[in-house]
Amino acid sequence: MDWGKVVYVFFTLMSLTSTAGFLFEHSSVALFVAASLNLVSTILKLGVRNLLAAELLASSLVADLHLIPAFVYLELAGNVKWAIALAIGALLANIFSMALVLIESSRTREEY
Repeated sequence: MDWGKVVYVFFTLMSLTSTAGFLFEHSSVALFVAASLNLVSTILKLGVRNLLAAELLASSLVADLHLIPAFVYLELAGNVKWAIALAIGALLANIFSMALVLIESSRTREEY
């Protein structure tokens, strides 16, 4: 088992579920947790060396660039609608990232 892959998939999935949690309950704490987990996921993806590494990193960066402004909009401007809209974009980016992880996993499984 590749423990490095386990860790970065864990943080990607945690970011995905935390973002979904924010969409259920519009809490600044939930949004902060989602953004923090996504930043950790992005940092972990910097060391990934596989076929879809660039796509994984790009999708994680897209989620970062949605979650951070969403937190700013929620805290500084008090605009929940914009925060929700940006969080939906981050959610879609994380879903795309998880799809890439599944594709990469199935591809790796066939090689063995």
